[in-house]
Amino acid sequence: MIGCGLIFVAQWPRLMRTAQAEQDEFSRLVAYALLGWMIIWPLVFYGAAGIVHAVSRLAGGHGTAYGARLALFWSWLATAPLGLLTGLLAGLTGSSALANLAGVVWIGVFVAFWWLAQKEAATMPRTHGL
Repeated sequence: MIGCGLIFVAQWPRLMRTAQAEQDEFSRLVAYALLGWMIIWPLVFYGAAGIVHAVSRLAGGHGTAYGARLALFWSWLATAPLGLLTGLLAGLTGSSALANLAGVVWIGVFVAFWWLAQKEAATMPRTHGL
């Protein structure tokens, strides 16, 4: 939730730019972003972690569903500063090549972190009694 909260805050500069450019209400845009980042995206992440865990188990992994969720959420939190940078650039420059490049780097780093963390989580043996 902290990672999603940081990304929600990162959206504010872009939302303010959009509100000014399109004569829209900033508070309405923030409310929609709050719903998306604090309610919907965590559910999507839980689903994605479950799917990745199931695929990992089918491929012979020994990890737990908790390990898969932990790998995803810590990877998201670790890359949140890049999300903040992306949001800042989107707010300052709009939908520019620089903002898009920062977004691509952010998602690439997230996928790399998640891949490595999931790989480690899948090799961890199950411990009984915890």
